[in-house]
Amino acid sequence: MERDAQTLAESRTARRNILGCCLATFWAGSVCFGYPGVLGAFWQAEFGAGAGETGLVVTIMLLAISFGTFFSGKFLNRFGMRACVFAGTALLLTSMAVLSLTRGIRMVYVWAFLANLGVSFVYGPGLTTVQRWMPKRKGLASGLLNLTFGLSAAVMSPVFEAVLNSAGYRALNLGLAACIFLTNALALTLVRGRRKGGSPVRKTSGGFSVLLALKTRAFWLIWFTWAFVGAAGISMVSVAKSYAEHLGLASVALLTAFNFTNGVGRLLAGELCDKVGGERTAFTAFLLAAVGFALMPFARSQVAVCLLGALAGYAFGALFTTAGPVASRHFGLANFGRIFGLIFAAYGCAGGFLGPYLSGLILERAAEPYGLIFGYLACFTLAGAALTFVLMKTGAPKPR
Repeated sequence: MERDAQTLAESRTARRNILGCCLATFWAGSVCFGYPGVLGAFWQAEFGAGAGETGLVVTIMLLAISFGTFFSGKFLNRFGMRACVFAGTALLLTSMAVLSLTRGIRMVYVWAFLANLGVSFVYGPGLTTVQRWMPKRKGLASGLLNLTFGLSAAVMSPVFEAVLNSAGYRALNLGLAACIFLTNALALTLVRGRRKGGSPVRKTSGGFSVLLALKTRAFWLIWFTWAFVGAAGISMVSVAKSYAEHLGLASVALLTAFNFTNGVGRLLAGELCDKVGGERTAFTAFLLAAVGFALMPFARSQVAVCLLGALAGYAFGALFTTAGPVASRHFGLANFGRIFGLIFAAYGCAGGFLGPYLSGLILERAAEPYGLIFGYLACFTLAGAALTFVLMKTGAPKPR
């Protein structure tokens, strides 16, 4: 009876922690994936910025989250998830205050760095925490967190657009800041702090050190996959709206379709990850995205464009969802936060420049830019599929 009561209590605690982590990532995801796409045209008109300059906003956001994710993993192990939520919330609120006072594109860059530094303190530690609380269903745990993280932008992008058009830029920023504060205050009551004299969550032992992980073939296969597929996926955040307008379609339709499968597809990818393996799930998703990108320049109707964009969104969501279980299978959970932070650097550093920054330059300088953009994004996702196939055949390394 005592064991049953203890198991029930642990189950309730696990659910509270997972719910708290998901709540903390909701507005982080909408800022990360929705805000730049909705506000890109406004920044260009208001501050006289070009497509390359607004594309650099996303690049800076990726650099910030890459930088922050490595250090937030160490911060989690030392202070616990509650402290991570507090730090992330403080950074997000500071960034929204900066954005409300913005008078030029350079201040938008400051917002981008602060905002995604805040995102890094809720997303990476949250991914570690939910996997620790669901060790036998890591794919599902990762899927639930990533569902919230990715779907939030699909839900909120049309709302952001409507508020911007009706109430204005400053009201949108202040309203979002209020939502972040209220939601994350609730999350703080749910996530568990440090155990007295123990680790922040269930004690985890074994696995690779950071240096040992860097010496494995598996790490670099995962790293380059994130660079290529991450570049392709994040490019859609900045390109989707302008491409829809170029075709004379509803401006936010393609971005919403991309973000919808980017969110909902994460739960599906998580379930498939537990059943058939993370590598197989990711490989299939990346192949589908390559087809979607390759066909995108030939699509003209809103239905066709949105369906192809949905394939890209699913692959992007699968990249995030499968990365946690795949990396923890290869390297363990003891130093997962820092190892995942280094993997994330591929997405932020290489992916940020290969994706939104390069696509922004092409939009500015090429006469017919979209065929070129979607062509190289198709090549990126195909390269990611090839690297994942090799990883699938490599197998998990053993720490020496």
